[in-house]
Formats: sequence, structure tokens, C-alpha cells
Amino acid sequence: MTFKPTIWYPIAVVLGVLNLAAVGFAAQSAEPLHAGTHAALAVAFGLWAQRLRHRRKPGNQEFQTSLDALETEMVKLRDELTETQERLDFAERVLAQGQETRRVGPQPGADHQ
Repeated sequence: MTFKPTIWYPIAVVLGVLNLAAVGFAAQSAEPLHAGTHAALAVAFGLWAQRLRHRRKPGNQEFQTSLDALETEMVKLRDELTETQERLDFAERVLAQGQETRRVGPQPGADHQ
């Protein structure tokens, strides 16, 4: 039988919660040793559940590597966008200068005598 954290995580959580509730019942019965045992079990199951949850998630190293790759890609895309915007601005200036030249030049059909 293979140990699967995905199956045992909910079990550990439920056992932790049940032992936490049992602390209250044992304390009402004025049984401090019994309540202390349930408290210790609740903490143990809680820590176990936390460890199982950590196992289910991808490793921090994998996450950091993915994050770094995304950041690198974002910087690359930002640079490409900046370059594209500069080219667009240049093209707009060239087109605007071409229109001004046509307006300033001699008007067709006008007499210059």
C-alpha cells in the first residue's frame, strides 16, 4: 500500500479537530491528564496535517524556479513592448512631418506671377 498524502491530510485534520473538541469535554469532567492527552494529540495531528499539506504542494524550489522564469519572461515582454511603442512613436512623427511638408509646399493650381 502506497502512502498518499492527499488521502491522509483530511484524516489528520479531522483527528486534530476531534481531539481539540475532546479537550473541552475532558476539562469539563475535571480530568486534567485526560484533557492534556487530547491537547497533545490535537497538536500532533495538526502538525502532521501541516506536514502532509506541505508535501502535497510543489516544492518551494520548484515554485521559486517557476516564479523566476515568469519574471524573466515578463521583463522580456516589457522590453519588447517598450521597443514597439518607440517604433510606433517614430512612425507617427515621420507621418506627421510628411503631412506638414505637404501643407507648407506650393498649392497646386496657384499662380505665382
